[in-house]
Amino acid sequence: MERGKVVAIITGIISILLAVAYLVIVQVLDFRGEMKPAPVSQVNIVEVMHVNC
Repeated sequence: MERGKVVAIITGIISILLAVAYLVIVQVLDFRGEMKPAPVSQVNIVEVMHVNC
């Protein structure tokens, strides 16, 4: 095979693997359930730390 065809096949395989990995990561994160907001006490600590910096 020509070098250009080999490079095209390799980059295509890498692209497909990245796409599949992305879909798996999204499914795993989505499977964890609904996102819940941080407790109010935790939010206040972050705001105070930010103001003091």
